Amino acid sequence: MARLARLYVPGLPQYLMLDARPGQPAFRDEADLASFADTLRRVAREAGFAVHAYALLPSGVHLLGSPRDARSASQTVQAVGRRYVALYNRRHQCSGTLWVGRYRATVIDPEHHLLFVSRLIESLAATAMAATAVADLPRRSSHAHHVGLALDPLITDHALYWSLGNTPFERQRVYRELAEQPLDPAACARALEATRKGWVLGDDAFRERCARLANRRVEPLPRGRPAKIDDTAQ
Repeated sequence: MARLARLYVPGLPQYLMLDARPGQPAFRDEADLASFADTLRRVAREAGFAVHAYALLPSGVHLLGSPRDARSASQTVQAVGRRYVALYNRRHQCSGTLWVGRYRATVIDPEHHLLFVSRLIESLAATAMAATAVADLPRRSSHAHHVGLALDPLITDHALYWSLGNTPFERQRVYRELAEQPLDPAACARALEATRKGWVLGDDAFRERCARLANRRVEPLPRGRPAKIDDTAQ
C-alpha cells in the first residue's frame, strides 16, 4: 500500500512528534538542549513554520506550530534533525542517527484543541525527567514563555493565545491557571493517537471541513470490504 502524503490543510496548525531511538537520549545536557533550540529557531524561520509550543525530551521532540505551506513542517523537521544530529555526534563522539523513522504529525482544530495540545506538550516536559536516567537534565519547553517566566525567541504566539487577555500579564496569568488544571487522560490519549496515526484531531464538522481542503483523506477508510451491489435489483 502506498504511503500517504503528509497531511496538510491550509491555515491550520499541526502537532508533530520526532522519536529518539530507544536507549539513546536525544539530549544529554544543557548544551544539547540549547543547540537544538537554536537550530530549530533558525530552521523554522527559513522554512516558514511558526512554533507555538514545544517540548524537548530525552525520548524525542514534540512541536505545535503553523506551517506556511505544505512543505514547511517537513522541511523544518528534516533540516533540524540532520543539523542537530551532526552537532550531537561531533560533541559526544558518536555516529548514526538519533531518530526512529519518520516524524509523526496531524492537523488539529485550533478552536477546540490548540491550547489543550500546548498544555499537553508542556506537561510531557514537566513529567519526563522523573522517568529518565538523565536526572540532572533541565526541563526545556515553551511553558516558561507562556506563563511569563522567560521570553523565548523560538515561540511565535498563536492568535488564540493572544485572545486570553489584552496584556501580556493577563495572558500569562490565564495560561498559568489553565496549566494548573489537570489534563483529561482520555483527551490526551486521543491527541497522541491522532498524531501518531496522522489523522485529523477534531470533531465530525471539523473533519468534514478538512476533507474539502486537505491534500489527502483525513481519516481511515471504513473497515471491511465494500458492500456488493445486487445487480438483480436493477
